[in-house]
Amino acid sequence: MTPNTAVRYLDRTTPPHISTLILLASLPALSMNMFLPSLPAMAEYFAVDYRLMQLSVALYLGVSAILQLMIGPLSDRFGRRPLILAGGALFLLATLGCIWAPTAEIFLAFRMAQAVIATGMAISRAVVRDMVPDAQAASMIGYVTMGMSLAPMLGPLLGGVLDSYFGWHSVFWLLFVLGVALFVLSWYDLGETSATTNRSFAEQFRQYPELLMSRRFWGYCLSATFASGAFFAYLGGAPFVGKEIFHMNAIWLGLSFGAVSFGYMMGNFLSGRFSTRIGINRMILFGCIIAAVGISISMALFYLGLGNAITFFAFMSTVGLGNGMTLPNASAGMLSVRPDLAGSASGLGGAILIGGGAGLSAFSGSRLSVDSGVYPLLWIMIACSVLAILAILFVMHRERQLSM
Repeated sequence: MTPNTAVRYLDRTTPPHISTLILLASLPALSMNMFLPSLPAMAEYFAVDYRLMQLSVALYLGVSAILQLMIGPLSDRFGRRPLILAGGALFLLATLGCIWAPTAEIFLAFRMAQAVIATGMAISRAVVRDMVPDAQAASMIGYVTMGMSLAPMLGPLLGGVLDSYFGWHSVFWLLFVLGVALFVLSWYDLGETSATTNRSFAEQFRQYPELLMSRRFWGYCLSATFASGAFFAYLGGAPFVGKEIFHMNAIWLGLSFGAVSFGYMMGNFLSGRFSTRIGINRMILFGCIIAAVGISISMALFYLGLGNAITFFAFMSTVGLGNGMTLPNASAGMLSVRPDLAGSASGLGGAILIGGGAGLSAFSGSRLSVDSGVYPLLWIMIACSVLAILAILFVMHRERQLSM
């Protein structure tokens, strides 16, 4: 199948419809954060400390990072379609394990297994690169992630409502139903877009040094990693902040999580609309600056004694806006380094990005206490944003040198 093959919906002999790619990227995002308002209730259910249940975020991200190292080469070797279908089936089994887990430790084990759904998020970017040339990849990835941003926007609110009225198990039952629906859709609509290679899995792995030796790859990868690191730190710390510091219930906490997702959706829209015209490097820089400025204003308000739950969550929308501008463009930049290794680049970049996010999520959760307030979380987030700015400035400096 060639990239120019016409798309026909629910025809697996053609490339997938963009709506299928959006849903493939959405379910991992939904699985990541829909249950966050339930974390305090889950800690009570399993009679464990909140910090243990908070690991369900960091462990999920950590396993996602490891899996993406393998997903990329495997999808280049065997194709995109088989990997996505296998990941969807395993996700369904892991979700049932989460529902029926008798202890927190068993729950965490199945929660880690749920991370296999990350195949959809990683491979959907590679599918975009298979379908369109470099100039359009950032724009199309922006539209895909704009659509998927509705999932984390509505997910925590829906999860909070389900938790309040039906208990935390209902959140995972909904994930199971959505997983079944996505598996059926993928079966009928997801045509193969990659020309599979005869290189072995080991040979595919040996291509990684070519990517790792590329300064452009590292610049794009680190800008994405640090930009998203601010968001992952927020995921690890915000449930504690909302529940223990601002005393919010599950519904209000879920609604407040929508601020960052709304910002992300708007950033994705801007990426889809302007990336081709403005250029990916400047879009990344603008996104990183917006996130840093928003977090800095939030921090200043708290130091001035004007901070509260509204100002904390409202300014998180700038983190989402910045990430929505940064991540699609940084992803397109990573994939453009070696187009013939798009799956490997997506997997390696995603592993570094999510691995860093897992560490920051766990670190931010461990640094928070009622006495510390929101300050450790805000400092971690602003540090990540500044490092993201430095990373993309390095890429721009490098490209200016090469053009001389």
